[in-house]
Amino acid sequence: MRTPEDLRSHRWFGGDELRNFSHRARARQLGYEPEEHLGKPVIAVLNTWSDINPCHMHLRERAEQVKRGVWQAGGFPLEFPVATLSETYQKPTPMLYRNLLAMETEEILRSYPADGAVLMGGCDKTTPALLMGAASAGLPAIFVPAGPMLRGHWRDEVLGSGTDMWKYWDERRAGTIGDEELSELERGLARSPGHCMTMGTASTMTSAAEVLGVTLPGAASIPAVDSAHHRMAAASGARIVDMVWEDLTITKVLDERAYADAITTVLALGGSTNAVIHLIAMAGRSGLALSLADFDEIARRVPVLANIRPGGAWLMEDFYYAGGLPGLLSRLTDLLHTDRLTVSGRTLAETLATARVHNDDVIRPRDNPLAAEGGVAVLHGNLAPSGAVIKHIAATPELLTHTGPAVVFDDYADLKKRINDPSLGITADSVLVLRGSGPLGGPGMPEYGMLPIPDHLLAQGVRDMVRISDARMSGTSYGACVLHVAPESHVGGPLALVRDGDLITLDVPARALRLEVPDDELARRRADWLEPAPRFERGYGALYAEHITQADEGCDFDFLARTGANPEPDAR
Repeated sequence: MRTPEDLRSHRWFGGDELRNFSHRARARQLGYEPEEHLGKPVIAVLNTWSDINPCHMHLRERAEQVKRGVWQAGGFPLEFPVATLSETYQKPTPMLYRNLLAMETEEILRSYPADGAVLMGGCDKTTPALLMGAASAGLPAIFVPAGPMLRGHWRDEVLGSGTDMWKYWDERRAGTIGDEELSELERGLARSPGHCMTMGTASTMTSAAEVLGVTLPGAASIPAVDSAHHRMAAASGARIVDMVWEDLTITKVLDERAYADAITTVLALGGSTNAVIHLIAMAGRSGLALSLADFDEIARRVPVLANIRPGGAWLMEDFYYAGGLPGLLSRLTDLLHTDRLTVSGRTLAETLATARVHNDDVIRPRDNPLAAEGGVAVLHGNLAPSGAVIKHIAATPELLTHTGPAVVFDDYADLKKRINDPSLGITADSVLVLRGSGPLGGPGMPEYGMLPIPDHLLAQGVRDMVRISDARMSGTSYGACVLHVAPESHVGGPLALVRDGDLITLDVPARALRLEVPDDELARRRADWLEPAPRFERGYGALYAEHITQADEGCDFDFLARTGANPEPDAR
């Protein structure tokens, strides 16, 4: 057990030098008496609340509950506002700024007198960003997930944010509903604080955080507005104080076994394809190497047990009442490393000792899975030498083995302009190809991967087609969408060489993605390919372009992903 003199904050406040005197005087300027903070763990509360992030609109209140827990446990909380990364509004994509928040997190924890941290997030990119930065900083840290919003409602239907947005927008394009219905849907789709209540990227990544062991047990499934969420926030604030005294750093929790269990859980949830990129990046910050091969190997032995949209039928509120993530994990114990430590101070096995499942349709038993194999498949072939992914559990089964002619769009603007052009001759058998949308080309790898189906096909009843891109797609999306094609077209990946009419074969059972064009023809096309001009000439975008890695490497900055010293500051 550590002593007050062992605390990192003691270097700022506890000595008998000029700077220590200055720091104590400034604490009094803030209105704090010495006995309020001297000798106590200083807890940085990193809050991603903002007025433009509906997923986090309640985190201002939750921060007060976190602080209440810190005070009650004898700590001293200090709240820090950090980048909010609103998936709903930030353009071209908050993925462009995930690494910026990760860097901000690391540097705040490194440069201020923090002994431990409470990380508050949940909207898609905030969870991996906060955990990446905290892993690099290496202090005791606990994550408070924002929690899913309540179910949406429209007339007699239950709605899932994102998933039903895509569905009913297509129905409106097809002419089956009109503006009146769309206006009603607009009012009922997202009706409370919290992130998407489908198994989109937000719920996938907060669930990954829980199984990694960096939240309190059961935290990820609690609806944002449930009183249990208030109590979890306060309990997390209390627990981080004990973690500081115990010197239980995040580094001691995030080991190789934890990341393997996170992959297992994401696959059993039928989780978002975005988790592949984020977990690879997060593991890299922990000094561990994850690859697409790890996901594919684990996927072949992990069943999908969570019957949650878009791959299933239910929503996160139902999942919570059915037993939440602890309930699901209790049915996977033979596939998990349950002897490892979590931030609760207990092993994963101990946290699951009382877990129960209360609805066998929401959380399926092993002998009745939603799918026999994990919900994400990794593809390779001459079109994706470094790999691509597909959430095949959310695709039309008949399209998982398909060969069709390519219809190519050079970027998203080109797609929007021409997708309904009759001269393209798009049929249900066509393969829609979008390039120029990867980490560099997007920029930031936007969620363009669920390419829109042309209006004339929607009117004929077509609701799914094979679509291929170097983009990502929302975890709430669905369809036979091949994503994250690497290397991306912007750096000369094979996607840059595809032409209209080329046959493309998707074979998910064989994990294959092939461009049916002879090698010598591809070589001729490569010789004619011209590298695109840089998108950014200055600013953060230029830094991003110079240092971003490809999708199969986690899209981290190369200078943040590598090992090496980031020295502690001299606080004197």
